[in-house]
Amino acid sequence: MPTDTDLCRSASVLVVDDESGMRSFLQKALEKHFGLVEVAGTIEMAEELRKRCHFDLLIVDVKLPDRSGIDWHEALNDPNRHSDIIFMTAYAELDTAIQALRAGAADFILKPFRLEQMMNAVKRVLQRRLLARENFLLRREVTRYISTENPMLGESSVIKRLDAVIQRVAPTPSPVLIEGESGTGKELVARALHQQSGRDGAFVAINCGAIAPDLLEAELFGHTKGAFTGADRAREGLFTYAAGGTLFLDEIGELPLAMQAKLLRALEQKSIRPVGSERETPTNVRILAATNRTLADEVQEQRFREDLYFRLNVLTLTLPPLRERSEDIPLLAHFFSRRLSEDLGLPAVPFSHEDLKAMQSHAWPGNIRELKNFIERCILLGHLPLSELSPDFNADMSGGYPSCWPLEEVEKRHILRVLSACEGNKSAAARQLGISRKTLDRKLNGWEETQDSLTGTE
Repeated sequence: MPTDTDLCRSASVLVVDDESGMRSFLQKALEKHFGLVEVAGTIEMAEELRKRCHFDLLIVDVKLPDRSGIDWHEALNDPNRHSDIIFMTAYAELDTAIQALRAGAADFILKPFRLEQMMNAVKRVLQRRLLARENFLLRREVTRYISTENPMLGESSVIKRLDAVIQRVAPTPSPVLIEGESGTGKELVARALHQQSGRDGAFVAINCGAIAPDLLEAELFGHTKGAFTGADRAREGLFTYAAGGTLFLDEIGELPLAMQAKLLRALEQKSIRPVGSERETPTNVRILAATNRTLADEVQEQRFREDLYFRLNVLTLTLPPLRERSEDIPLLAHFFSRRLSEDLGLPAVPFSHEDLKAMQSHAWPGNIRELKNFIERCILLGHLPLSELSPDFNADMSGGYPSCWPLEEVEKRHILRVLSACEGNKSAAARQLGISRKTLDRKLNGWEETQDSLTGTE
């Protein structure tokens, strides 16, 4: 049977065969693995079932009483709901096999067959379906930069406690609500929960505040062809692409109230209804949600549904702002320096004890994201613009430098620090250094890696 267990449990199968023994045999075998298995003896009966419910997989006999399975055009050519089809036949005719493949068959099996043969065919079909979904998600992800830095990097007690909770709850199917200020790494914590969950499906993230409210339902649940203006073809929603995996609803506090009600119904019924469709589709998705608001306060202000809040708030993880874990800043700074210098193809900027002390004393209102951007700016400039962190930086220059640095490097870094503290004013920097402006220019011109990035003013 497929290793994609969660995907199977969320999938639905319809078996169409005029032999009752074959229907019973396949139904019993498939019910052990699939969330929904239905059987029918004719195309007419099958079409009635298909009108009421979407099926991911159709297993159809070619020879049926009312018409050939290959002529089941309603299912084969449905533009709004695609189903993979495995044809069965007792007649080993090449023409029949060719017709089945031309009709869009995912596989073709000769009767009599062993159960293992059928299960292997089902496995191949599901793997192709999963691969198609993963390709869609990959195309969606590469349109934006997904940082892979680890927000849990650190030795502070609060991070160690958070790590322990993540490891404990990750393998469970329970929803998790992640709260914290912007830039604290909520999505990355969600990814860590997914990666340690053991779930076979994909991790799918959506920012609820970044999509127009009238398009959000279609984005989550999918839509049929013609469901709204511009829907020139049917499309599956993110719930479907996350089948057997994790759906991360970022900034869920931005979700409109009307959409909150629809999301609540989907979570409670464990099924979704695409926009424009009358069919319910079962879903097996773990929900993780994040917000930079306090949802309990939003409920009090009647901006967030209380029932949805209680549905999501099985467990809340609160991420600390960077200012509350300043002891982790040196570790994060070195990590970002290594990563970004590789990405940018530029040399990393070394940090002295003074540099790290200044970073630790900064409030970092943008949290980890702000620290990362600051380190990237340092690498691009070739020096640390520490005046950004402390306007009075030039008042205290007593922190010292690593003892392993050569004297030339200490001189270079000291001059660049003073220049940064003087906001690029070379004349003021020369006066503070006790050297002439000409000497300062000569030294700066000798450092080719910084010459182009420094701008001087008189």
